[in-house]
Amino acid sequence: MKEFIRDLRSERGTTLIELMIALVLTGIVTLAIMRTYVTQHENYLVQDDVTTMQQGARASIDELTRQIRMAGHDLPLGLPAIVAANTNPDTITITYHGNDCDTYLAAAMPNTSAELRLATDISCFEDDQWVYIYDPDSSIGEWFKVSEVQTAAMHIQHRYTPKNLSRAYDADALLLALNQVKFFVDNTTDLDNPILMIQLGGDPAQPYAEHISDLQFQYRLANGTVVDVPVLVSDVREVMISITAESTRPDFGSEDEGKKRTYMSSVSLRNIGI
Repeated sequence: MKEFIRDLRSERGTTLIELMIALVLTGIVTLAIMRTYVTQHENYLVQDDVTTMQQGARASIDELTRQIRMAGHDLPLGLPAIVAANTNPDTITITYHGNDCDTYLAAAMPNTSAELRLATDISCFEDDQWVYIYDPDSSIGEWFKVSEVQTAAMHIQHRYTPKNLSRAYDADALLLALNQVKFFVDNTTDLDNPILMIQLGGDPAQPYAEHISDLQFQYRLANGTVVDVPVLVSDVREVMISITAESTRPDFGSEDEGKKRTYMSSVSLRNIGI
């Protein structure tokens, strides 16, 4: 019996100190695991942000290059191929004739609000499209938005406000489906997220790429001079583009660690000065 009691006393349970030590060790291991997870998750978010920056900047460079390369193609006299603005971030407006969609008036307009009676097929024109009407005799023209294309009747309406054109155009005035594209950085609407904007014709500007904080252009002239704004667009032979993408994450790090990344390209013009 004494031996049995002695055996029971020797099989003691876990003491409070041992339990506390086990809890502390468990907490240390759990904390280490959580810190590893948080670090890996933050790294993932940073890399995802870098990918977004790179994709947005590269897509912007590609689109700008494509549009600028077309600048000046088959434009009527007096309509500038490029309008440059040194606004820091810079702004550029590109105009060109991108297809063969054009026609001319079959009859003179009796007044400035009259519908346009066209001489050739107008099936390539669309409702809500911005087009350019141009009088080759006076070299005067203007943009307006098509309200309705009546293909069978070969009429085009322009009922949007303002309804009237600036003048009543004569017969043989040209109607051209030109492309006009404007690029600029909106860094005022949301200070924490600057956006590269694109504006087609007279329509409201639309976001094109996020995290674009700067856009700069320089123009190389025929004599080799590089300027920020050309006096004569006809002298421009090359457009140099610089786009800066910037992370909006507060934990990204310093600029030296890649918070800002700048991408550069250049475009040789093939429709200007030829």
